[in-house]
Order: sequence, then structure tokens, then C-alpha cells
Amino acid sequence: MKISTDLLIVGGGPAGAVVAGTAKKYYPEKKILILKEKETGVIPCGIPYMVSSLAKPEDNIMSLTPLEKSGIEIKVDKAISLDKMEKKVTGHSNDEYFYEKLVLAIGSKPMIPPVAGIELENIFPIKKDFNYLSDMMNKLKKSQNVLILGGGFIGVEFADELASSEEKKNIYLVEMMPQILSFSFDDEFASLARGKLESKGVKIMTDIKVKEFSGRQTVEKATLSDGSILDIDAVVGGIGDVPNTELAREAGIDIGRGKGIWTDEYMRTSASSVFAVGDCAGKRDFFTRKDAPVKLASVATAEARIAGTNLYELKSIHQIHGTIGVFSTYIDGLVMGSAGLTENAAKTENFDFVTGESEVTDKHPGKMPGCSKIKIKLIFSKDSGILIGGQVAGSFSAGEIINIISMAIEKHFTASEMETFQMATHPYLTPPPTKYHLVIAAQDALKKL
Repeated sequence: MKISTDLLIVGGGPAGAVVAGTAKKYYPEKKILILKEKETGVIPCGIPYMVSSLAKPEDNIMSLTPLEKSGIEIKVDKAISLDKMEKKVTGHSNDEYFYEKLVLAIGSKPMIPPVAGIELENIFPIKKDFNYLSDMMNKLKKSQNVLILGGGFIGVEFADELASSEEKKNIYLVEMMPQILSFSFDDEFASLARGKLESKGVKIMTDIKVKEFSGRQTVEKATLSDGSILDIDAVVGGIGDVPNTELAREAGIDIGRGKGIWTDEYMRTSASSVFAVGDCAGKRDFFTRKDAPVKLASVATAEARIAGTNLYELKSIHQIHGTIGVFSTYIDGLVMGSAGLTENAAKTENFDFVTGESEVTDKHPGKMPGCSKIKIKLIFSKDSGILIGGQVAGSFSAGEIINIISMAIEKHFTASEMETFQMATHPYLTPPPTKYHLVIAAQDALKKL
């Protein structure tokens, strides 16, 4: 069957949904069709919390009902080929979808490590498929010995959730780097997360790899690179994702120097009338323009708003000037955030920099109910004084403080501007104006500039 639409969006995740909603706002007269592969999708960031925090897996379903109510059509079909000359996408159903404008929001797939035995049952790479994840959660609940592969955000959040579940388990986290969360945090921050997990009984093994999984049909053992053997009955794979680019690649659309689909600053690909957003699109680092393997819903939706606004004409100068990389996580009551360059990354890229640090209470006076410490580290270019990175750890307010830091990075704030910016303060909500954390950290850096 031949189906014609004005805007065809391939992918029904956060990026695809935001493109659709934005396009409906700016081009209400256009017919919009979302083509999604899975009947039931999930909220990607909520996947670890399907283990314990959410009452049931169904609570993490991503609904597109509001888009349907606005007149956007949604069809379940897998796109298997793209003809950029005919402006046609062919689905697994053999239906042909003709478009004026096409947005590829086809996401990413879990990275599968080259480890012997990785195909055994109860080894779960993270897939954004509700039925798969629901089955995975049921099996994890029944498992006594769980190994988590990778100490990034997915790995530590799964470890925290499994350690919080009602069922007592032996939880092992294996990370090949010397520290968990090492790509996003410097050691003094990563150590806070590690301490939280270890206090809950998670056995963290760093600077080590899994050499082999073994078992008859279901995984039973993991042999590590130091020769030790763990008895396990389930594995959670959290070592990252790779962009889905096959559809674009086979259609002759350019792939960037990294692994994602090349786009310009308006998310346009090398093919006329074709855009790409989200995990499938290439990312360029905000500071170096190198490939940035950042796959975040926050980045994906920012790209989606730019594409949705500028589909038919460049309505406004909305551009992605590079991916900053803004992360936050929650581990047993500890909120941590990171934006821009860590100190280790700045050294690797040969930046000449200084750091500024502060550790203050998050309310004032310090005897206010619920008051706790919040720790901040800011990184500034030594020559210009411009902010290039920041990290924060503490209570819930840290989740928004890192967003302030990200905006300051994007707007090229200097240490002097950070020292004198005007903020609202309140005893229940913030540190005192005399010791505001960001200001104190900036002042600490200014001494060194």
C-alpha cells in the first residue's frame, strides 16, 4: 500500500515525539506520520527504575496518546529501506511511505562486547522495548547473583536499584576502567558514588574485564581477566550504545567522522529534505568539535526542537553549536551532576585550566531541617577565565545546579561573571547569599587566575 504524508518521522522515542510536537506547532497545516518499530515504547532514562523504584514495569511506558489527540498519525512498522531520490521509505509490512520531509529518529542499539558466551540466556543488553524489559525485570527479580557489566550511568543505577530491591541479592559490578563513572566525573566525585554502592553491599571490581561467560543454556559463571570465577545467574549489560545508521548508510546518506549520521547545525543530513536527530545523529564536542559519543534524551530532544522548527524554512537561528554533555544521576540519596569537561578530560585535551571548589550547606542557617552539604567543582580556562566544566554532588538541588552550570558553559561565562551573577536565596531552598556555592567556587578559581 502507498501512503503519502507531508512529514514522516521514523522513530517513536523522545526525539521522534518532540519533532512531531514541535512540527505540529510551527506547521499546523502539515500532515504528520510517526513510524515506530515497537508497539510499546519506554522512557529511556527510567529503565533502571523499573527494577525497584517504580511499582510495576508498566509505569515506565512512553505514551504517544497526546500526539494522536493532536492529529498526528502513528503507525507500527519497521523501516527497512530508504530511497532518497523517490522520497520513499519502505516498511517491513511492504507498505511504501512517501514524504515531503523525513526525520530519522531511529536511535541506537546496545553495544555487544566480544566476550565468549555472550549469547547465553539471562544476559540482558539494555533494549528500549517494553516487552523485552518486562521479561528482563521478572528474571532479574528471580536471580540471586547478578553481574552488571559496565560502571557508567546505566550500570551504577541498575546496581543501586537491585541493591534496593526486596529480594536479597549478590550484586557484582565489573568495570574495565580504574574507577566507575570515570568518563563523567573526576575521582573525588566518582568515589562518593562508589562509597554509596559499596555501603549497600555492591561488590565493585574495577580495572578488570569479563573474559568469558559459561553455562549450559543459561549463564552460570563469569570468568574475569584476573582468573577469578563468579557464580552468576543473570547479567545486565551497561557498556553503551552504537547509533543505528544502517538505513541512512544504505541510502547513501553521509556518516560523520564518528559513528552517527552527519548533520549540519540545523540537523539536516547530506540528503535533500532528510533530517536526523537523537542517538542516530552524530555529535560534535562543544569544545574540540571531535566526535562526542553522548546519547542522552536531553540532547536528543534539543536536536528535535531544532529540526521540528526548521523543517520547511529556517524560521529562527536555532542551532546546535556542539554537545556539552550534561549528566545527572541519583544513587541512594546522593545526587550527582557533571557538565562539560572533567579535569581529566581537560588534561587529555591539553587545556590550560584552573579549578575552583566549594563545599557548603544547601540551606541556611545550617540547623534548618533537612540541611546537608553540597560539593561543587568548576573548571575554567586559565587564559580566558571561561567556564569549561563543572561537577556537583549533594541533595536534590544538585540536579538543577548542574543545569545552571551547563547554561553558563554554553554562554561562555567567565569566573568573574560567575562570581557576580545575581541569584535568589531562601533559607529552605539555597545556601546563604554570603556563601553561595557557585560564587565561592568561582572565587576559589579567581585566586589562581
